[in-house]
Amino acid sequence: MLKRILYSIHRVLGTFLSILFLVWFLSGFVMIYHNFPRVTPQDRNRTTEVLSSDMPGIGEVLNRIYPDTLIQRISLKITSYGQSVFEVSTKDSSYNLVADSSEFIRKVNYAQIENYARKWSIADIVKVDTLSEVDQWIPFNRLAKDMPIYKFYFGDTKKHQLYISSRTGEALQFTDKDSRFWAWLGAIPHWVYFTSLRQDGELWNTTVIWLSGLGSIMCLIGFGLGIYMLVKQYRKKKKVGTPYRKFSYKWHHVLGFVFGIFVFTFVFSGMMSLASIPDWVIRESKPSGRRGMFGSSSMLKLKEYQLDYRAILLYYPDAVKGIEWTGFDKTPIYKVVTSDSIYVLDASANNIAPLLLTEQVVKDKYTSQHKEPITLSVMTEYDNYYVDRKNKLPLPVYKIDVNDADKTTYYVNPQTGDVRSYTTKSRVHKWMYHGLHSFNFKFLAEHPILWNIVMWGTMIGGTLVSLSGVLLSYKYLRRKFKRLTRKNCKKE
Repeated sequence: MLKRILYSIHRVLGTFLSILFLVWFLSGFVMIYHNFPRVTPQDRNRTTEVLSSDMPGIGEVLNRIYPDTLIQRISLKITSYGQSVFEVSTKDSSYNLVADSSEFIRKVNYAQIENYARKWSIADIVKVDTLSEVDQWIPFNRLAKDMPIYKFYFGDTKKHQLYISSRTGEALQFTDKDSRFWAWLGAIPHWVYFTSLRQDGELWNTTVIWLSGLGSIMCLIGFGLGIYMLVKQYRKKKKVGTPYRKFSYKWHHVLGFVFGIFVFTFVFSGMMSLASIPDWVIRESKPSGRRGMFGSSSMLKLKEYQLDYRAILLYYPDAVKGIEWTGFDKTPIYKVVTSDSIYVLDASANNIAPLLLTEQVVKDKYTSQHKEPITLSVMTEYDNYYVDRKNKLPLPVYKIDVNDADKTTYYVNPQTGDVRSYTTKSRVHKWMYHGLHSFNFKFLAEHPILWNIVMWGTMIGGTLVSLSGVLLSYKYLRRKFKRLTRKNCKKE
């Protein structure tokens, strides 16, 4: 009885999901090389004007808001329509302050938007659409606030299309015919990025989790039944083999036994890209100790910034496109954006100096933040958590292990102050998602040729399993249809 129930569940789920699985695997090949098109920071920097060196002091700017306001974040940039604006965030509010105190934030008009659009391509604008709802290339409901959105078509050979918000004048999306083509073959079917579904973020998230969750159950049942049939065959005939003689059943059984576990891990890890591990599985403790000066809930201490930001504008003349005030514990930091680089400077110095955090500074921060013992080491090669298959993560970094209940580990880049952290829960999630879905761990990251062999081999196997499932589903539905037809004929 149990076997018949499991067979029925596997058959029914397979009938509905096998085509989806096949699409997921085929689009996965494309996803290795092509992602969903997005506006990159490089695109924005290329089309943004440089900041003038004639700027007010930061104290003068902050005096325009309430006195003694605690500041969490400051950034300076040029808007798409040419105004220099300080974006200031406090605990309760945010402010956009124009550098010239006599001006207010100007409302962007269509002429300014069109002028900005021309910077994105040397080709002529051949058509402009005014969108009142999202489309395939901007399928996110968060963009409703930017409506109407202008869609510019350029007359170049690559057929570029640019989406710009009518509210802010900022570019929202930039595509060409190649990126759109590969997205239709890759990201759109793989992520189920269809406009009617994706524009409702919660519905899309729930749909993908349920589809991949049911698919995971189907895989586990199928893999278990496959092993059961092999054991049954061995006991009966004392040899290893499949009991099925029909081609479609035989090869679905064989392929499922060999590659079924990878089909499960791919589908399950796809679900974990959106799902979180529930607390009843792994519960995290509350972080102990005090947060650092520049933590998520900390405030900037502007008196620590010995270097006037205007000195940066003079040091990099006609180059700076943005500055961010940030920091690491008690070390103030400027992050300076130019057309092709990001410079991270130590703002506690009176001169232009690149940031270089010492071991003692890093150790002091986490000693004050945690009451438990910590261990600091200098890491010169990747491990299984601080790893990047394309080797874009910087080395060396400081690795801080905290002997707390969550086994917290921090990775601190001494040249930028950027921090990555893991706990027991996030480590498990990393393996459930990145580890199983893209084989993103140290050994394969260090051997890219082997990574490609493993990835392609397992995905080809998954594709064949799915294809054999589609064939069986077709035959199952055809039999059902014929029986239903015969039954109707007899009634007539």
